Amino acid sequence: MDRAFVFLLSLCLLLQTSLSIENFHQAFPIVEPDPNHTKLRLSREGLEAISRITTPIAAVAVIGPYRSGKSFLLNQLLSLSCYEGFGVGHMRDTKTKGIWVWGTPLELEIDGVKTSIIYLDTEGFESVGKSNVYDDRIFALATVMSSVLIYNLPETIREADISRLSFAVELAEEFYGRFDVAFEPSKLLWLIQRDFLQGKSVKEMVDEALKHVPNEDGNKNIDQVNRIRDSLAIMGDNSTAFSLPQPHLMRTKLCDLKDEELDPTYVARRDQLKKLVASILRPKIVQGKALNGKEFISFLEQILDALNKGEIPSTGSLVEIFNKDIVERCVKLYNERMVKLRLPMSEEYLQSAHETAHNEAIKAFDAQHFGRQHAKKSVDQLDEQMQEVYKNFVLANEYQSSKLCEALYTKCEDDMDHLQALRLPSMAKFNAGFVYCNQSFEHQCVGPSKQSYEQRLTKMMGKARSLFIKEYNNRLFNWLVAFSLVTVVVGRFIIKFILLEMAAWILFIFLETYTRMFWTAESLFYNPVWHFIVGTWETVVYSPVLDLDRWAIPIVCIIALCVLYWRCYGKRKHGSSWLLPMYNKNGRSRERSE
Repeated sequence: MDRAFVFLLSLCLLLQTSLSIENFHQAFPIVEPDPNHTKLRLSREGLEAISRITTPIAAVAVIGPYRSGKSFLLNQLLSLSCYEGFGVGHMRDTKTKGIWVWGTPLELEIDGVKTSIIYLDTEGFESVGKSNVYDDRIFALATVMSSVLIYNLPETIREADISRLSFAVELAEEFYGRFDVAFEPSKLLWLIQRDFLQGKSVKEMVDEALKHVPNEDGNKNIDQVNRIRDSLAIMGDNSTAFSLPQPHLMRTKLCDLKDEELDPTYVARRDQLKKLVASILRPKIVQGKALNGKEFISFLEQILDALNKGEIPSTGSLVEIFNKDIVERCVKLYNERMVKLRLPMSEEYLQSAHETAHNEAIKAFDAQHFGRQHAKKSVDQLDEQMQEVYKNFVLANEYQSSKLCEALYTKCEDDMDHLQALRLPSMAKFNAGFVYCNQSFEHQCVGPSKQSYEQRLTKMMGKARSLFIKEYNNRLFNWLVAFSLVTVVVGRFIIKFILLEMAAWILFIFLETYTRMFWTAESLFYNPVWHFIVGTWETVVYSPVLDLDRWAIPIVCIIALCVLYWRCYGKRKHGSSWLLPMYNKNGRSRERSE
């Protein structure tokens, strides 16, 4: 039972296929919309009609608004009546859905090569119940597929017509680029159907419509209009214009009229149009090779797959919408590169890092973005957003630089205050701290705040140095006087070392008497003797090995302990014999008793 069912089903399919193969003298859908008019799909009948073609193919596609007479025009080019050829709609909705192909190609010899000419009828755009997304996909698909693209327009050329064509051409160019295929644009034929042929020629109309609009004020909208015209420059000499009068005043009865009943002017122009189309036809070339039926279908499948997947945008005439996600990804890439920087840093290094990350993001955008002329706006948006991110990094760098330099400045200020308050004043120690502070600030303070803080630091260090030098001589003089008196006491009463006491008295007398009698306060500090005293003081007080300002108290305590130990235990063990003269109380007592 099951085998019989399978056999009957196979027989039905075979009969259906055989029937379709025998009846190719009709129009077949090749590309159909899904029920929601959001995606396109291939139709078996149209594929079957094309796949049997073994010679090179040249496709003639007619595009234009709905209810503009595209199907009637194709029937006229094929010398068919409305009842034989493409269906013609007299209702206010569109008759043709998707893209249809005439099943019997015309044979024509082009440059000595037998070529099959197929005619494509497209669904009119701007009809009710469809989105611009769908219209653009149909338009783009026809642009990529065709060898000759007839842009059928009633009466005149509108700005929307130019914009839509520009977008479709750019779609075709981008598609070829995505698949690494050399782009060979279709021959574009502007077909203007007018009631009256007086006035400007259609060539003048087209040239005027595509002419740059003056924009002395730099209006952004006019710039956009001119960019659209620039994108059509790729068509170059591939475009031509042709006018066609109305065939008859009774437009709804055209299908019932014979050639003898049509306007003679129209008939003559129609025949001229046939010759014009035949003269500009060339086989469809991809990768330098003319496509036959099966290769044409394979090429069509690639296009449709890319359109449905969204690899090629189809949202109105603004490619920037498609590029928006790419812009966001590139900005994220730029931000990721900049986040890795360790702030603060010099402005030059930050600018260099910005340029490197910026160029990397631009390269990523160039590798992914859609379109050329249209994508300029997206490039501007990408650059603008990266500049905003860069401004934030500049502000963060300024803040971090200010924070770091402020901390270093405060540390230097505290160090200078500490050096001002040394217990034992030392010019060598002050200079060492001064140099260390300058060097540490120079190496560690980076970024835009460095210059301003360097100026502040220079002023602060200059004041600190002046104040230290001003107080240094007076403090050193007072310290030497106090030191001489302390040494007198120590030599006289503690260690009883007469030579030490005498030296201390000499120093005290020199400082308090001789200097006041023979030197003025100003000349004292420039006297060679004073310089010798200062040099000796500096050598004793501070050196890289020993800093008396830090270790003076511990050293004094150790010496005091040693003296105390000697006073208490030293005499008992070793006696009181010294190599240097000491005070002798017993000798003095005997002299007094005599």
